[in-house]
Amino acid sequence: MAGLPRVVAGIVGWISAFGGLLLDKLVALGDIALFGLRTIRWLTTRRPLQGTLLPSFYQIGVLSLPVVALTGTFIGMVLAEQSYAQFRFFRLETRLGGVINVSLLRELGPVLAATMLAGRVGSAMAAELGTMRVTEQIDALASMGANPIHYLVVPRFLGCLLLIPTLTVMADFMGVLGGAFYSIERLSIDSHHYFENSRQVVRVFDLFQGAFKSLFFGAAIALISCHRGFHCDPGAEGVGRAATSAFVFSFVMILVLDLLLGIVLNTVYYYLWPEGTHLI
Repeated sequence: MAGLPRVVAGIVGWISAFGGLLLDKLVALGDIALFGLRTIRWLTTRRPLQGTLLPSFYQIGVLSLPVVALTGTFIGMVLAEQSYAQFRFFRLETRLGGVINVSLLRELGPVLAATMLAGRVGSAMAAELGTMRVTEQIDALASMGANPIHYLVVPRFLGCLLLIPTLTVMADFMGVLGGAFYSIERLSIDSHHYFENSRQVVRVFDLFQGAFKSLFFGAAIALISCHRGFHCDPGAEGVGRAATSAFVFSFVMILVLDLLLGIVLNTVYYYLWPEGTHLI
C-alpha cells in the first residue's frame, strides 16, 4: 500500500482485516460442519456406549433443570413488569397473559433454555475436552483403538439434542407460572380475564415451534462446544479460550438459527392459519 494516501491505506487495511476475519469464521464454520457430519456418521453406524451415555444425560438434563426453571420463572415475571405499564396506558392490561405466554412459548423459552445450556454445559464440555486434548488423553483413546468422536462426542451430542426440548418446556412452564403469579398477585390483574385471553391467543403450534427450534439449538451447542474442545490450543490459556469461544459461537449461532427458523415457521403458521393471531 506504499504510495497510497494515509486515509485510503487505512480503509484498505480495515477492509483487508475484516475480510480475513470473515474468511476465518467461514473456515471455522465449514470445519464444524464436517465435524458434525463425522458425528452423525458414527451415530448412525455404531450404537453409543451406555456407560458414556447416562452420565452425559445426567449432566446435561438433570443438573440443568433447576437453573432453567429458575431463570424461566424470573423471565416471566420480568415480562409482566416491563409490559404492564404500556398495556395499562391503553387499558388493555387483561391482555397481558396472551402476550407473555406467546412470547415465552415462541421465542424466550427456547432461546433462554439454549443460552443456559450453552453457558452451563457447552462451556464445560469445551473445557473438559480441551483439557483432554492438552493432556493427550484424546490421542491415548485413539491409540487404544477407540474413536474419540464415537466415545466422547456422540453421547454429548445425543444428550443436548434429546434433552433440550424438555428443558425448553420447563422454561416455558415456569415462565408462564411466574408471569401469571406476578400479574395476578402483584399487578392485581383479574385472573379470569388473564387466563381467558391466554386461552384465546395461545395455540399448540406455539409450543411446537419452540420445541422444534430447540432441537437445532441443542445440536449446534453440542457440535460447536465439542469442536472447540477438540481443537483447543495448548496450555491453560488455550482451554480458557476454547470454553469462552464455545459459548460466544454457540450464542451467535442460536440467534442466527432463531431468525432463520422463525421465518420458516412463521410462513408455515400463516399458511395454516391465514387469519393469524390477534393479541390485541
